[in-house]
Amino acid sequence: MTARKIATILTTVSATALLAGCATYSQGTDMDPIAEAEAAADYNPVIPEGTGYFASDSALPFHAPDFTQISEDDYVPAFEQGMTIQLAEVQAIIDNPAAPSFDNTIVALEKSGAMLGRVASVFFQLTGTNTTDGLDAINTEISPRLSAHFDSITLNPALFARVKAVYDNRAAMTMTVEDAMLLETTYRDMVQAGALLSETEVEQVKAINTQLSTLTTEFGQLARDAMADQPLIVDTREELAGMSDSDIQAAADFAAEKGHPGKFAIALQNTTQQPVLPVLENRATREALFRLSHDRADGNRGVDTRDLIARIALLRAEKAALFGKPDWASYTMYDRMAQEPRTALDFMEQMVPALAATQRREAEMLNEAIRADGGDFTVQPWDWYRYANKIKAEQYDLDEDAVMEYFVLENVLEDGIFHMAQELYGITFERRTDLPTYHEDVWVYTVFEEDGSELGLFYFDPFQRPSKRGGAWMGNFVDQSYMTGNKPVIYNVLNIPKAPEGEVQLVSFDWVNTAFHEFGHAAHGMFADQKYESLSGTATARDFVEYPSQVHEMWAVWPSILSNYAKHYETGETIPAEMIERIEAAAKFNQGYDFGEVVEAALLDMQWHALSPEQARELVGNPDAVDAFERRSLTDLGLEIDLVPPRYRSTYFNHIFSSPAGYSAGYYSYLWTEMLDRDSRKWFRENGGLTRANGQHYRDTVLSRGGTMDYFEMFENFAGRQPDVQPMLEARGLTGE
Repeated sequence: MTARKIATILTTVSATALLAGCATYSQGTDMDPIAEAEAAADYNPVIPEGTGYFASDSALPFHAPDFTQISEDDYVPAFEQGMTIQLAEVQAIIDNPAAPSFDNTIVALEKSGAMLGRVASVFFQLTGTNTTDGLDAINTEISPRLSAHFDSITLNPALFARVKAVYDNRAAMTMTVEDAMLLETTYRDMVQAGALLSETEVEQVKAINTQLSTLTTEFGQLARDAMADQPLIVDTREELAGMSDSDIQAAADFAAEKGHPGKFAIALQNTTQQPVLPVLENRATREALFRLSHDRADGNRGVDTRDLIARIALLRAEKAALFGKPDWASYTMYDRMAQEPRTALDFMEQMVPALAATQRREAEMLNEAIRADGGDFTVQPWDWYRYANKIKAEQYDLDEDAVMEYFVLENVLEDGIFHMAQELYGITFERRTDLPTYHEDVWVYTVFEEDGSELGLFYFDPFQRPSKRGGAWMGNFVDQSYMTGNKPVIYNVLNIPKAPEGEVQLVSFDWVNTAFHEFGHAAHGMFADQKYESLSGTATARDFVEYPSQVHEMWAVWPSILSNYAKHYETGETIPAEMIERIEAAAKFNQGYDFGEVVEAALLDMQWHALSPEQARELVGNPDAVDAFERRSLTDLGLEIDLVPPRYRSTYFNHIFSSPAGYSAGYYSYLWTEMLDRDSRKWFRENGGLTRANGQHYRDTVLSRGGTMDYFEMFENFAGRQPDVQPMLEARGLTGE
């Protein structure tokens, strides 16, 4: 497990504590080469063996987790044993009498930590998808310990001396491209962790990282509680007018489950805007639901994360300062495609004037629609989508509920996504029920290559539940690696509201798009073609990893794919082509909100992580100052945040403040990769669209490359040129034309 793999797990458990000694390694030795070779040949370090379920690979196909054999009591012992074993493996690298080499140092480090990786891959997926009080307690206990463990490796000076010796000798070595990248990232990540800091600085980082590990875990749990435990409760059916009878019944059942029999409850979802707002006819109910979402975790209802945010921002700024960086963004973007905060900010800020003008123009359109509807108020965020959808329905003859009737979840997956994957890549899927899952709603498929050989496993977990954090994501239970011989075991997680028992599971077009998006991540992992886990599949820069997933969204409305899966749940009629044309035409409408809330969230992230220690310190212990900073960060840019709040306010911005916090100073990645995506869509259209040859070309140049090469070079290998922002601006209707 190299520094890169360690860093990957660190984004799952948050940043860390440090255990660094002061030993050094000298490449010079008193042994002659023959004596050294003999000593190395005799070197046979004793590594402790683990016990329990996670001590060895699962006996199930593809080493998939056997959830019938795992209990909550297994995790802490497995984590402890896994850490002990890895420390022994690392010590064996350090104690090796042979001079440092790529194999006995870099590859040996890559191989370490197998048991720890097995337990972590299962545990952190469950805490995200099907957590319990017991799992949360384990997470709180184990996260700081894991962080300290990983940094005790990354910042071990004797280990770093061996890594540096290999790195300094790299010009004289013969390596494959992947070997060279593994060496580069191992060295660079250890330096980034603090391997070149002084002993005093290491101790300061130790204190910072210990606190960050605890605070980010606490933030994530509080933000989830504020979403899952604080639904909107209403007294009457009339307050839910506009919702279907089945949805109202589901709200009644949910209220009873939450201890409010006879009332109705609407669960919050991850983002500031809530999907049910447009259908609610009662404006007071809309406002109550929006405010409940917008104000969550800000102290109004018992949960307050504002001081946690300020303390996290301060600690990150202080850590960056120890590395000589002016702010956290400058420190953490070292391995990104954009590399520098200014690059990302310039990219986003060039869109702000047109975006702000679009917000104001669209708001006036909505006010006209409100007046035409007999309203005597001006548009507010809780009204925006209701009236935007009305305008959209009138201008584009688009009824969202009617559209939804063509999207049955199972058809979307099996006749849409899987059909697309077969047409592009030649792969096929076979449902299986013999493998245990962590929840009864999870579906499992074996994935086959075009020649019939097995490619891997795919788990699909589609439905919202209180034990699952919000959003949608992809991950691996098992990483592909030629060194281990493992094939990928991948999961996609969504948060689709589950239909009442006995009803057809319909999904909105937004969820259709999200399902195609997440499968793009899955394809990136499935087609991994690497020797080393640390560089395998989606182990890429944060501002590159979203690119393949976004490209796959284009196939959701590709005519041959659409006609195969978008069929009316009652009549079986294929969705009319003109309905899709209207959907695509309408996609450029309402960009003031749709695009604006994402840009605002990305800018808010960068503003938090552009703070100096002195600036951040002024916010600690002052929740009102946190609110003021958040507001000022966006209004100073000219954005209309009272009309269009950011997609996530700071108090529940899990992407950047919780564990994992992999998007800190990185939420801009969704916009950056949209630039790559839209330019790639242009390439596909200009080169014949959805063809087997184009799919293979994309697989060969992008999806199978993992983190093994420069990202601009990777894009150029695919498209034949460097990326262009113009197709993105055109797609968003922001070109001024």
